[in-house]
Amino acid sequence: MEPTNPQTDPTDALSSVPAAGARRGVAPTGRLRFFFGPMDCGKSTLALQIDHNQARQGRSGLLLVRHDRSGTPTISSRMGLARRAVEVHEDMNLCGLVREHWARGTRVDYLIVDEAQFLSPAQVDQLAELADDAQLDVYCFGLATDFRSTMFPGSRRLFELADELNAIQVDVLCWCGHPGRFNARVHDGDVVRAGDTVLVADTAHTPDEVRYQVLCRKHYRTGDLGPDTVQGRQLSLTE
Repeated sequence: MEPTNPQTDPTDALSSVPAAGARRGVAPTGRLRFFFGPMDCGKSTLALQIDHNQARQGRSGLLLVRHDRSGTPTISSRMGLARRAVEVHEDMNLCGLVREHWARGTRVDYLIVDEAQFLSPAQVDQLAELADDAQLDVYCFGLATDFRSTMFPGSRRLFELADELNAIQVDVLCWCGHPGRFNARVHDGDVVRAGDTVLVADTAHTPDEVRYQVLCRKHYRTGDLGPDTVQGRQLSLTE
């Protein structure tokens, strides 16, 4: 082992970080945040609350959604809150969308993106570009995994790129009382393990139709929907 040169600063190999005052010359960037959790945990409610708080401070936002449960271009909450939004199509360029608003003289300070799990990885890259180059704050909300407990491509890319990953701290309970984390797809009383990734439905009980039910890991694995899947459904706050 070679002797250490006492004249050598061991931090010389590290890149220097600007001091607080020197950072004034560094271009600001926005933040890309991803709020995730299972169905029924209040993601859309939080999205609308953040939009409300931002707007109260005089900021102008653009609300985006893909495949809202209502079937309309709306960010809707099971608590009855709703706001009109721009429906994101599969081939939509989000950078181009923001530029179009700017070209019309519409101010855009931040983006609210609900059902962000349905975005393509390329669209998530565009959100990161808007945060870095256009200094937009981007708030994304969505599921992490699908009914097969596999990550959505859009969610995976958000996990890779987001500045902040925030698990929503609202417990959704499995029928057994343990915290639920898995979004089981249910048809005719049975947990479905195969099918299209995108199938929009709700958690309310609908006989003979597809619905979703949040389960703990054990009961997701075993496909156990509880002792009474007809009457023992999850709480619906819209009733």
